[in-house]
Amino acid sequence: MLRRWGLEPLILDQLPSEGQTIIEKLERYTGRVDFAVVLATPDDEGNRTGHPDEKKQRAWQNVVLELGMLLAELGRSKVAILLKDQGKMKRPSDIHGLIYIPFTDDLEKEARVLLAKEMKKQGFDIQVDKL
Repeated sequence: MLRRWGLEPLILDQLPSEGQTIIEKLERYTGRVDFAVVLATPDDEGNRTGHPDEKKQRAWQNVVLELGMLLAELGRSKVAILLKDQGKMKRPSDIHGLIYIPFTDDLEKEARVLLAKEMKKQGFDIQVDKL
């Protein structure tokens, strides 16, 4: 989707590792980007200790850590969180003002316009009306 918009995304797990962890690659490349998109999917579950009845799906904890690192480096207005099945999922953070873009099955169909609008507001040349 981003490539069709004329953008060249850096996808951390597809970049050469050169012996680095994902966190090290994140530190290395974050200074080279103007916007980040974090994909938060319900791949984990958790609850407060002693409250198994509160069990809820959530993103992997490493994704939450990486999200925090991106927020610290880029700021809230330059990080979008694509949140799958938000009704079932505990949000990675309860900080207000984060850009959450919900989707269920079809990421591109459901999230593209909202993501494009956020990125356009941050200076990206995206023709939202032609999506």
